[in-house]
Amino acid sequence: MGAAGANLARASLYTPPSGRLRTSGNSSVSIAGRAGRRYAACDVPLIGERMTTFDDREKGFERKFALDQEQEFKASARRNRMLGEWAAGLMGLAEDRVATYAQAVVRSDLEQPGEEDVLRKVFEDLKGSGVQVSEGEVRMKMDEFMAQAREQVRGGQ
Repeated sequence: MGAAGANLARASLYTPPSGRLRTSGNSSVSIAGRAGRRYAACDVPLIGERMTTFDDREKGFERKFALDQEQEFKASARRNRMLGEWAAGLMGLAEDRVATYAQAVVRSDLEQPGEEDVLRKVFEDLKGSGVQVSEGEVRMKMDEFMAQAREQVRGGQ
């Protein structure tokens, strides 16, 4: 049996005489329980040896975090596109300019962290074109579109 095989957990049921740690000679420690109770004895790797369970969990959490961040970025870009299309409709832009304006709104999100730059751009553009809309209404539309975008991204659309 190689070094990796020596570190595999081995289990056997026994009734230990008292709670104690005992070494088993293969660079691991067996954990024994209290007197009168039956515990599974297993070898635990000593410090410095690979602890794959924790490493695997950590990598799993990192992958999930990266996936969540990617989905949130995609949802945010989709929300901004939908908001740009909505605002272009209110401003009465021609169909050929709607996509260009929506792309400009998406790009405005990359200027500063957060969504305030998008809100400011759309609100000022609407106000500049004479559309009577409040900042709160634009913010409500942003929230509505964000919920739709998250649902679409999670649905794979």
